[in-house]
Amino acid sequence: MTKLLILPGSARRESFNRKLAGIAAAIATEAGAAVDLVDPADFRLPLYDAELEEAEGLPANAKALKQKFLAAQAILFVSPEYNSSITPLMKNIIDWVSRTETDDEPDLAAYKGKVAGLLSASPGGFGGMRGLVHLRSILGNIGVLVTPAQFALSSAYDKFDDAGQLKNPKDLESVRRVVTTLLATTAKLSA
Repeated sequence: MTKLLILPGSARRESFNRKLAGIAAAIATEAGAAVDLVDPADFRLPLYDAELEEAEGLPANAKALKQKFLAAQAILFVSPEYNSSITPLMKNIIDWVSRTETDDEPDLAAYKGKVAGLLSASPGGFGGMRGLVHLRSILGNIGVLVTPAQFALSSAYDKFDDAGQLKNPKDLESVRRVVTTLLATTAKLSA
């Protein structure tokens, strides 16, 4: 059973990306994965600051999030796009989780050897695709294997029904493809 962490890049309750993350979680659970769907609102963090880290160490929420990353075999990042890049929230989480807590901890322990998938939703015409380019680059540089399958849901205002489900079966199938590719790749690498 693959241990999958799903991380939305928005803490806003009605975020399109949180809805998309919930849909992905249901697909992964149905496929037999052990899913940990993170609510970023439960893990508020200060803006990463090396002097703060030096003075106080990792904040408790950073430590708790890092434990979730360490426990996971795979991570599904569901990231909105802000000004053609990833959200400050997503970048801040990535940065805090990357920090070592002890002298004997390997660098980037929460990331190296992990497999990731990428989803995005945006009211814009590109669906967050430009932000996924940056996210893929960041993750690749910190030792994460990012699967080629990704999906960016454009014009997201019109894509969800009142229950938060995707209206278009083709969009749902695209999310399913990303999730199943991530789980299959993780299983093959773990064998």
